[in-house]
Amino acid sequence: MFNTARMALFAALFAGVAGPAFAADFVEPPVVEQAPPAPVYEQPAQYGGWYIRGDIGYRWSKFRGADYITYGDPPSTGSFDSGKLKSAFSAGAGVGYQINQYFRTDVTLDWMSKSKFRGSTSGFCGELQTPCTSVDTSSYSAMLLLANAYVDIGTWQGITPYVGAGIGGAWVKWDSLNNTDDDGSFEHRGGKGWRFAYAAMAGASYCLTDRVKLDVGYRFSHINGGRMFDYASLPNVGPGYDKGINVHEVRGGLRYQFGNSDCAPAPEPYVPEPEPVYTK
Repeated sequence: MFNTARMALFAALFAGVAGPAFAADFVEPPVVEQAPPAPVYEQPAQYGGWYIRGDIGYRWSKFRGADYITYGDPPSTGSFDSGKLKSAFSAGAGVGYQINQYFRTDVTLDWMSKSKFRGSTSGFCGELQTPCTSVDTSSYSAMLLLANAYVDIGTWQGITPYVGAGIGGAWVKWDSLNNTDDDGSFEHRGGKGWRFAYAAMAGASYCLTDRVKLDVGYRFSHINGGRMFDYASLPNVGPGYDKGINVHEVRGGLRYQFGNSDCAPAPEPYVPEPEPVYTK
């Protein structure tokens, strides 16, 4: 009887101690291990699309000389002894396409305001045909149409240097040439017409907004020679042909990008949500 009671007591004590331990094993939560960080996928930058531009400039033109015909016995050819053109302004607009991050093209049309001309020629004046020197004044204006291509070298702190070149034509208009010497003052009607032209440029652009760039640069353009003035019965001289004009120009303007712009902020990187891994 005593042994049976003692065994029952031991069984009760064992159940009281082991029961909570087994229960704790059943309710303990599983261990959760964090998954390794997921890779970040950077979306590549996109460039390209149409843009428009507007520019203003200040130019210096270099007169490269001119020849003319003098009708006498016999006829002869003369040349200007000197000739200078004053500086003047220009303004233009264009439309272009950004092909990729480094290459773009556009077509531009620029109006070149009147640049005053002053030159001199040598001849003979009076009945005795004594040597004399004349003063010649005029001015020229032009419309310059160019197809251009540019290389954008790279972008640093929003600044993109570039180089470029263009080819096209110029419609040049000379005003009347006034020729004054010891025999008096004479007027030649100015010449006009289209001429071949080309250009080279360099500069840099700066992002003002995600669509608008400030463009500042230098452009050299060469306009081929052509008719400068027509024949005049007095002093029996003409026509005259200039040998071309070199134009040095400092320009500034704005470009508005319709397509994907390198000025726009980079897209947010895609980071997928990590998936937890549960151990059994």
